[in-house]
Amino acid sequence: MRAACELAARVLEYAGTLVKPWVTTDEIDRAVHQMIIDAGAYPSPLGYGGFPKSVCTSVNECICHGIPDSRNGDIINIDVTVYLNGYHGDTSRTYLCGEVDESTMQLVKVTEECMLRGISACKHGASFKTIGQRISEYVDEYGYSIDPFVGHGIGKIFHSEPIIWHTYDYEPGYMVAGQTFTIEPTLSMGGTQCTLWDDGWTAVTVDSSLTAQFEHTILVTGDGAEILTMHPR
Repeated sequence: MRAACELAARVLEYAGTLVKPWVTTDEIDRAVHQMIIDAGAYPSPLGYGGFPKSVCTSVNECICHGIPDSRNGDIINIDVTVYLNGYHGDTSRTYLCGEVDESTMQLVKVTEECMLRGISACKHGASFKTIGQRISEYVDEYGYSIDPFVGHGIGKIFHSEPIIWHTYDYEPGYMVAGQTFTIEPTLSMGGTQCTLWDDGWTAVTVDSSLTAQFEHTILVTGDGAEILTMHPR
């Protein structure tokens, strides 16, 4: 599990260096695919439920699950998941592509902080709903919307229980040391309504507002949480 998460973090860091106004998301996908294969791993999204590419690239108003193609944009989320030695590691980050305005930079910054605040709520015995509570309280200060997508358990299976809500919720359940799951809030400047493109994957905001997302895979410990996909610096 650690090895898969460490590889995912390295791949994501590399993918981020490719984000340029003249580089398409399809080019990023090809580079990511090759790096994962060269490492002796497999890109988890490829073929998952029919997904046709090796990485998700969500541009501007795309909330998540964007399919790499000829597009680029002002901001781009790159979501990397690798399968190595029987385990999945999952992480994502939103990158600025060229010059963007202050409001866009703030959206990206606040989204990353929301993820970190959600992670800070995690420890053995803590209620899962405290994750969404901490994120929501912070978002309320800025007036952004939290899009209706969730984190998930991960390990030998790509997506499993528990379901991680990033909004206020009333679902029961408490964290247990040894659990691994993702925290991956998506924030938008506009409303929470979204629609799915005909490709069956690409989720976009109805009002075309910009969105940002950050994601880590974490391990619950007795007194906190360890980030398994810590991005190299």
